[in-house]
Amino acid sequence: MIVSVASGKGGTGKTTVAASLATVWERPVWGVDLDVEEPNLHLFLRPAIAGSETAWMTVPAVEEAKCTYCGACSELCQFKAISVFNQVILTFPEMCHSCGGCLAVCPEKAISPGRRELGEITWGVAGRVEFLAGRLRIGEAMSPPLMRQVKARLEQMLAKGGDAVIDAPPGVSCPAVNAVLDSDVILLVTEPTPFGVYDFKLAWEAFAPLGKPMGAVINRAGLGNDAIYRFCQEKGLPILAEIPYDRSVAEAYARGRIIADLSPGFKETFVALRDKIRALAQPSPSREAAHA
Repeated sequence: MIVSVASGKGGTGKTTVAASLATVWERPVWGVDLDVEEPNLHLFLRPAIAGSETAWMTVPAVEEAKCTYCGACSELCQFKAISVFNQVILTFPEMCHSCGGCLAVCPEKAISPGRRELGEITWGVAGRVEFLAGRLRIGEAMSPPLMRQVKARLEQMLAKGGDAVIDAPPGVSCPAVNAVLDSDVILLVTEPTPFGVYDFKLAWEAFAPLGKPMGAVINRAGLGNDAIYRFCQEKGLPILAEIPYDRSVAEAYARGRIIADLSPGFKETFVALRDKIRALAQPSPSREAAHA
């Protein structure tokens, strides 16, 4: 099972929930940080890093001696990562999406695979939780290619057994959608504030078309108003857990502590959340009929 912990905006407690959920997951589990632009799951899990590798992305490398400047590659590329100007051909690796189209259409086979650095993939162990994360190279604009490489490594690990709790990027843009695509359950973390509710609605609208089971976690419960509760009721979105608006939670977060370790009560909250997620992942007759 893959559980993605997502949110409509940053600062709702997504990473806090992901870290606590991974620590109470009694089966073998991977804690995966796919927020590659600003990874911070390691601050809570504190893994012993066992290894790392550089992640690369394929980009075109042109052998101009073979090039006839026909322009086929330039016409194909919608991102203008390769352009032909009369007798000059230019490549812009930072704009390349690594589709490989230019290599395929070049009649003279003048284009070969080059590469540019995307970032780094690291892995390790945090207690009984296996850890996996990506970190984007400073200045790199595209995170989905690195995320896909992290997910490919995760897929290899899950083939041997176990589950995964993914800390997804905040928001509803391409990185967030890319993170949750392979999930069995999407857990949306929000807070009952005007900004929290607004962005939560955007997240629901973005992820609902994927047809995956979704549930909500209300962080800082007791703050704000009941708008988030009314929205969840209207959309039939189950609220799987509430984390109270509590000073001890804020202090634990500031110290990089696991919330589930604060007290037996908090641990029970996350154990119950774990069990509800598993129940949500089981296909109900109504969901099976809807997809039939």
